Amino acid sequence: MSAYRCSCPVEGLGWLEALAPHAPDALVTPPMPGVPASGLVGLWPVAEWRMGRDGGKEELKRFCFATAGSALGFLSYHAGFGAMGLDLPAPDFPAGVFRKYAVLLAPSPDARLVHVFSDDKARAREAAALVRQGPGQGAVRNDGGGPALPAFPGGLRASLDRPGYEQAVTRALTHILDGDVYQLNLSIRFEADLPDGLAATSLFTGLMRAHPAMFYGLYHDSPYAVVSTSPERFIRVRQGKVLSQPIKGTRRVGQDRTAALRELLASPKEDAELSMIVDLIRNDVGANCAYGSVGVSNHRSVFEVDGLLQMYSNVTGRLRGGSTCLDLLWDALPPGSVTGCPKRRAVEIIADLEPHHREASYGCLAVVQGPRDLDSSVAIRTAALDSRRGVLGFHAGSGIVVDSDPAMEYEETLAKAAKFLALTGRADA
Repeated sequence: MSAYRCSCPVEGLGWLEALAPHAPDALVTPPMPGVPASGLVGLWPVAEWRMGRDGGKEELKRFCFATAGSALGFLSYHAGFGAMGLDLPAPDFPAGVFRKYAVLLAPSPDARLVHVFSDDKARAREAAALVRQGPGQGAVRNDGGGPALPAFPGGLRASLDRPGYEQAVTRALTHILDGDVYQLNLSIRFEADLPDGLAATSLFTGLMRAHPAMFYGLYHDSPYAVVSTSPERFIRVRQGKVLSQPIKGTRRVGQDRTAALRELLASPKEDAELSMIVDLIRNDVGANCAYGSVGVSNHRSVFEVDGLLQMYSNVTGRLRGGSTCLDLLWDALPPGSVTGCPKRRAVEIIADLEPHHREASYGCLAVVQGPRDLDSSVAIRTAALDSRRGVLGFHAGSGIVVDSDPAMEYEETLAKAAKFLALTGRADA
């Protein structure tokens, strides 16, 4: 998609806010220290694939690869159940949607330009005019600042309160001691009433300003809109080179970052939690990688996001002949870092212990640019706006291993939900 292209100077995130009336879809990385801006925004869909109505993996591959142009989409947590042979209850929430667009927009690495691409000259000009115009009066300013997000009215509702979550962790520990699983990721669903008139794009840009992270995703699918603030890459394939970066192991930064880092790296529990999932991811990507190409590097690396220290590793490989990047993505669902291992049994136990559906949370958002090129995030720290019900739903969880303490796992779960809990005026639940 390059018949017409232009570049528009921008400051801050106001250009995204200017697109709000047109319901843009996006998977972008904002500029952060040492991290260049990147990603794509799609405007005005021209074609759409929906899981179920339009089939499964083979149909998605045809949709993405039969014609030129990048596709943006998401696959929900339950999208992977069928491939695992699991017949579990599914929510009334789309399992997966991908789209192609009349116009694609991409920030420059320094975020001072937005590049506009289209085969339709009139549409490209229209998009460029929106970007140059910036947000309207009362919307987020185009100078890197912006109004505070409105307070969320009403109370906060949780699918599991503290005693309920700790009891579920105890049951998970029993499964671990019985040998059913080695690790299990257990979540809570939170729900709050939406303020009148809050657009998903405004929530998306407001959170991005306050809490920048590597994989901000926005996807409109009425009556829902997915707003993802994930720091975790699921799978990237670039010219056949595979990279997955599972996150496991968490510490609050607190007053003494050095002490928190030392404590995280010295913890046998956090080490075991990450190492188990790295092995699981190696297995998941190995099915579509060349023999002998799968490896691990930078094991137990640490980065900081959302006031937390997070441990991660790089799992690498090379896409094997006959497989595409979508074979790899699809066959690795749901992401291992949000299930536990072994994955199939962990997913079954999660369905028994969690009194809620995960919906888009713990699935993935992806940009597909060809049979050997995609990037995707694990949809953690992700919310879904439901305009029909007027609610915002979001999930947070923690990985349970044999030496987990239920009270500490609850505290870790709240820490991961902090940016969304703050919207509701709650630091706890």
